Amino acid sequence: MTDTSETNEQDQRKRRLTAWRASDRVLARGSADRRISERLAELAAHAGDVYDLDDWTDVYGSGVVEELERRTAALLGFPAAAFFPTGTMAQQAALRCWAGRTGNATVALHPQAHPEVHERSAFSVVSGLRTVHPTTEPRLPTADEVQDCDEPFGTLMLELPLRDAGFVLPTWDELVAVVDAARERDAVVHFDGARLWECAPHFGRPLDELASLADSVYVSFYKSLDGMSGAALAGPPSLIDEARAWRHRYGGQLFQQYPAALSALLGLERELPRLPSYVAHAKVVAAALTDAFRAAAAPWFRINPAVPYTHQFQVWLPYDKDVLNTAALSQSEETGVTLFRRWFSEGCPPGVSVTEVTVAAEGLEWTAEDVAAAVSEFIRRVRLGVSAPD
Repeated sequence: MTDTSETNEQDQRKRRLTAWRASDRVLARGSADRRISERLAELAAHAGDVYDLDDWTDVYGSGVVEELERRTAALLGFPAAAFFPTGTMAQQAALRCWAGRTGNATVALHPQAHPEVHERSAFSVVSGLRTVHPTTEPRLPTADEVQDCDEPFGTLMLELPLRDAGFVLPTWDELVAVVDAARERDAVVHFDGARLWECAPHFGRPLDELASLADSVYVSFYKSLDGMSGAALAGPPSLIDEARAWRHRYGGQLFQQYPAALSALLGLERELPRLPSYVAHAKVVAAALTDAFRAAAAPWFRINPAVPYTHQFQVWLPYDKDVLNTAALSQSEETGVTLFRRWFSEGCPPGVSVTEVTVAAEGLEWTAEDVAAAVSEFIRRVRLGVSAPD
């Protein structure tokens, strides 16, 4: 029997999706915001632009999956890549393989990195790895911090960008120095590049030059490229061969994966070239939000970072998440404008909530005036929610 709270959450999710889908103005539309029929129709209409649909379906990683692996490896400047159903599995395999090669099962990474926060301790529980933290500051570690880490480690894992800290990135020189510091300690470097695709504009370097700093790289196909699911691990052929063996052991050797592979190829073809424009406009939107919150006399706010490194950033406000979520949803439903999606308070100081803002194709139409009008209406609804009797 379904729990009442679970049923309510499902109903709320459907309500949110309906409101977001019906909105005339949004900053981005997520791949999960569409109905099954829409996703299938889109894939059927456009998949032939990126792959021969008269080819046979894939079987255990053949055909279209192999083509996706080939193109991904080429884009990242590596000789080989393997497709995985999830990024969690891809990184489990990568770090386990590197532990065997280095003889050290300790991984140095940030305490806010994805494996530490969002994967139920999979590194230790599933793969027998342990972690150390060169820094606890809300940024990537510096070269000195890596060099001075008081425990030996076999792999330095860098999440680019560091999402939970605000999608933050170092400078190019800082990144190079951190990589060099790890190598001086005889460690290999692995990039958690779930969102690596949109990092190149910040560094002012092509994607393959950025990726080549590391010994291996994981990338996601759905977080920024609008794919259905899936990830890839790129690196030297011997590592990728071993990672495929671990993929099989972890249960990732799926019989057929052509829908995910085709949608990933479409993402590489369509969304990847657009990401620099999203990154550039995110800076415009972030600046407009700052001006708009000041004009609306918000009691306190923070745009984090003030100038986004990618096309995603955080907004912090001093209100309960329920008040903010109610205001955001009512604005979507009643005005057709979705400025913010969901607000969260986990990990925030008491009375403070945070949301993530993504600027994609739909957001390119927003002017600073559009942002100002949307913020003014949102803050009006927040104040109504705060003053409303219980």
